[in-house]
Amino acid sequence: MRARAPSLRRRLVVQLIVLSAGLAVALYVAVRLGAERASEATLDGILGAATSTIAEELRSVEGGAELDLSPGTFSMLAAMGEERIFHRIDINGLPVTGYADLPLPPQAPTALQPVFYDAEYRDADLRLVAVARSLMIENRAAPVLVIVGQTREGQRAIALGLANRAAALGLVVFLFAIPFSLLSARTLLRPIGRLAEAVGRRGGHDLRPVRHPAPAELAPLVEQLNAFIARLRQTLAQTETFIAEAAHHIRTPLATLRSEAEMALRQAGDEPTRARLRGMIRATEESARSANQLLDHATVLFRADQKAQDRVDLGAMARALAERFQPTADLKDMEICLSLPEETLETSGDAVLIEAALRNLIDNAVKYSPADSTVDISLVDDLGYARIEVTDRGRGLGGETQAALAQRFRRGANVGGVVGSGLGLTIVSETATAMGGRFALAEREEGGTCATLWFPRSR
Repeated sequence: MRARAPSLRRRLVVQLIVLSAGLAVALYVAVRLGAERASEATLDGILGAATSTIAEELRSVEGGAELDLSPGTFSMLAAMGEERIFHRIDINGLPVTGYADLPLPPQAPTALQPVFYDAEYRDADLRLVAVARSLMIENRAAPVLVIVGQTREGQRAIALGLANRAAALGLVVFLFAIPFSLLSARTLLRPIGRLAEAVGRRGGHDLRPVRHPAPAELAPLVEQLNAFIARLRQTLAQTETFIAEAAHHIRTPLATLRSEAEMALRQAGDEPTRARLRGMIRATEESARSANQLLDHATVLFRADQKAQDRVDLGAMARALAERFQPTADLKDMEICLSLPEETLETSGDAVLIEAALRNLIDNAVKYSPADSTVDISLVDDLGYARIEVTDRGRGLGGETQAALAQRFRRGANVGGVVGSGLGLTIVSETATAMGGRFALAEREEGGTCATLWFPRSR
C-alpha cells in the first residue's frame, strides 16, 4: 500500500500546539517557583523583624532579665495567615522561656546577621530564625539567643494560589493557541495553495514560465518548476518534430516502393512474378496504412493533452475529406453523398485530431463497403452539439461491440481480406473523449454501419 503523505499543515499545527503547551507548563513552573521564593522571602522578613523586636524587648533587671512580649509582635506574624508560632530564648546557653526543645540553628548567629533555617518540630514543618545579642546581667555580659519559628501552611497556600492562577492562565493560553495555530498554519500555507491554483488553472498547452508572486521561501520551488516546464516544452517540441519527420520518412519510401512495384507489375510477363508483385503491393499497402494509423494514433496521444482551442468549421472539413476520398470511391463505383446544413456549424478543439477522426470514419466506410454502394455523410445541429453521421452498406460489426472494436489493434471477425491495422476506431474514440464529445457505433437493420460523432458547438 502507498504510504500516506505527510501533511505540512498538520505538522505545523502540532508543533505550534506543542510549543504552546510547553510555554504553558513553563509559565506554571516559573510562577510556582517564583511564588514559593517570594512567599518564603516575605515570611523570612516578617520572622526576622519579629525576632529582632523580641530580642530588643529584652532588658536587664536586678538579678536577671525581663521580657515584655507585646501583642503587636505576634500580630505581625499573623500576617501570613493562621499559623502556629514557637519561640525559645536562651541566656548563657540555657533556655529560660519558650519551648526548650525547639531545634537550634545549624550555625551560631551573630549580632549583625540572623540565621534562617528549616526544621521539623512536633509534626510540623517550621521556618525558624535565630538572633543573637548580649545582655548585661550582674555586671557581666551574657550571650542571648532568641529563636522564633512559624509553620508554613500560609506560605504554601499563597504559593499554591498563585500557581493555580498561573495554571489557569496557561490553560487559557493553550486553548487560545489551538485556533491560533490553525489560523497561522492556514495563513502560512495559503501562498502554496494560491501557487498550486495558479498552475492548475493552466491548460495542457500553456507552458509559459510561472510568474505568480510567491514568498521568498518558495522561490527555489518556482525556479525548479520553471526549469521543468522549459525542459518539458523542449521535449514536446522535439516529439512533435519527430512525429512529423517520422511520418514523412515512412510514407515516402513506402509510396516509392508501391510505385515501383506497380510499374514492375505492368512490365512483368509471367504469372508467378505478377502474383509475387501483387503480394508485394498488398504488403506495402498494409505497411503504409499501419504506419499512417500508428502515426495518427501517436498524434492523438500527443495532442490530446495540449487541448488546443481552434475554431473548426465541421462542414468545410467534411466536404474536403469527401472530395479527398472520392477518387478511391470511384475505383469501386461508389458514391459519397454529403448532406450539410445551410448554417455554419463550428466546434472548438484541435483541428488535427478532429480531421484524423473523420478521415478514419470515412476511410472505414469506403474500405468495407461493396462496389456500387453509397456512403452517406451528414452534419446536423443536435441540441447544442454538432452531430456527424457516416453510414455505409458494408459488412457491419460482425457481432462485435463498440467497446471491443475501439480497442487498439482489435478488428472484427468479418473483415478478413481487407487491409487494416485495428487503430481507426481507437483514434476516433480517443479524439471524441479529448474534445469533450462522444462517439457511437451501431449496426444498421438494412445492413452496414452507422458511426456518429458529437462535438460541442462553439457559441
